[in-house]
Amino acid sequence: QVQLVESGGGLVQAGGSLRLSCTASGSIFGINAMGWYYQAPGKQRELVAAITRGGTTNYADSVKGRFTISRDNARNTVYLQMNSLKPEDAGVYYCKAGIVAGLRERDYWGQGTQVTVSS
Repeated sequence: QVQLVESGGGLVQAGGSLRLSCTASGSIFGINAMGWYYQAPGKQRELVAAITRGGTTNYADSVKGRFTISRDNARNTVYLQMNSLKPEDAGVYYCKAGIVAGLRERDYWGQGTQVTVSS
């Protein structure tokens, strides 16, 4: 059984930083793209940043220059370094990973971690 577990959320003042982590565990043959998504209250989940297995990244325009996504393939872990946080960055952050377990790849989601930014 595959599981994604996130950590690192919390309360931070505007202008501060947080680092989110997400680790996949279970019967994993391989992990392709990994990403972080953000959901504000009452809104749809949207992509914040994604990274391929080879390290190619892409970011939402709103976070370019402030957030950095990285991964450690040996640890099945993806990170999101969030700097210069703004109140509008607050919400629940979810990680997603395309995981090959068995014969096929499917997307798995973490449980979400809350980020609160005080002004």
